[in-house]
Amino acid sequence: MKNKNTFFNICALAVAATLLTACAGSSKQESTGGYIDDSVITTKVKSALLAEKSIKSTAIGVETFKGRVQLSGFVSSAAEANKTVSVTKSVKGVKAVENDLIVK
Repeated sequence: MKNKNTFFNICALAVAATLLTACAGSSKQESTGGYIDDSVITTKVKSALLAEKSIKSTAIGVETFKGRVQLSGFVSSAAEANKTVSVTKSVKGVKAVENDLIVK
């Protein structure tokens, strides 16, 4: 009988531990405030690119995560890609820029 109770207690602890770890947050999740900050940075970068007449900003995608901005899409020249990165870096709140732009 004692072995049965011990086995039951161990099983109950294992189930409880599994359930509790499933509720733990992931380190890759972003807080609501962080998400809003990134949305603001994305909007500012898109606005800055749109204001720069030498950049065809409609073909450029902008995504931000924890202040790191990823640029993707197509540009017509390396100079346009460099200008895009430069304008992006000048936006307040941008910590780093990942340039995934493709020159056509």
